[in-house]
Amino acid sequence: MIKATYDSSVASLMSQIQSHRQQVPLLDDTAAKPTNIQGANASQKVDYASVAKQALDAVDESQQASMALKNAYERGEDVPLTNVVLAMQKSSLAFEATLQVRNKVLKAYQDILNMPV
Repeated sequence: MIKATYDSSVASLMSQIQSHRQQVPLLDDTAAKPTNIQGANASQKVDYASVAKQALDAVDESQQASMALKNAYERGEDVPLTNVVLAMQKSSLAFEATLQVRNKVLKAYQDILNMPV
């Protein structure tokens, strides 16, 4: 039962990744290389700040939803414990991923600052 729940949550996360990949046309899926952003259609430009804000908002929504489920369970509402645990694990995973991205960005920034000119 736990393996089936784990498999379904992994499948759900993979489908979310695929939907986000389709929303952000930064990479060409067939060649896995950056597309020509300066091409004929300039409306396909991707703003890094808006993409980062959307990602952070999604993490925040995930955390808020898990807290709402947890609070509902604690109040005694009819919420299955498995749903509460899965929501908390999803929000924890999203936060950890965000933290790792932040660490990589800071490391890259420090590497750039330490480059000899």
